Amino acid sequence: VQLQASGGGLVQTGGSLRLSCAASGRTFGMYAMEWFRQAPGKEREFVAAINWSGSRTLYSDSVKGRFTISRDNAKNTVYLQMNSLKPEDTAVYYCASAATMYGSREIRDIDYWGKGTLVTVSS
Repeated sequence: VQLQASGGGLVQTGGSLRLSCAASGRTFGMYAMEWFRQAPGKEREFVAAINWSGSRTLYSDSVKGRFTISRDNAKNTVYLQMNSLKPEDTAVYYCASAATMYGSREIRDIDYWGKGTLVTVSS
């Protein structure tokens, strides 16, 4: 299974970015997809999850109302639209494929990881 994330970059506070993650190697539409992030010196943390069909989403409290996760099963791609970005959103963002259809906030439920894309928000 390969997960290729893209779309990271440098943006000013209040700006927006859209991350994409293209998946291959498994039946994309059968599994939940998730985004995690890891800031320098910190542990990897959950950001958002979407179930297999796209009908259910989960968000961390820190991004709820600002970020939107979505998926296009025909394109084997998951997206993370990030609005109203803050300096504390600066991190490497990782796309992840869950071991289940429904997704969760737990790293232990992830069975495949992408390489990550860096998002830097300047103040």
